[in-house]
Amino acid sequence: MVISIHKAEYLRGYKVRFLFSDGIEQTIDFKGFLDKAKNPMTKKYLDKKLFKNFTIEYGDIVWNDYEMCFPIWDLHEGKI
Repeated sequence: MVISIHKAEYLRGYKVRFLFSDGIEQTIDFKGFLDKAKNPMTKKYLDKKLFKNFTIEYGDIVWNDYEMCFPIWDLHEGKI
């Protein structure tokens, strides 16, 4: 079975709720990941205006034309 993101909803802070094609829901807090990031292209997403500006493309969450994205399975499992 191919898993895709059906819906992603910004909640607050750096939390996003995901609904996957298999019906699983996960809420992921990206704060820890962003705080630990060394790359300035990733670190810039600590700016909440930028962070909130994600899209779903081909079943995956992406920021700024794939500048930041994550493996779908990791998100499905609640890990980043």
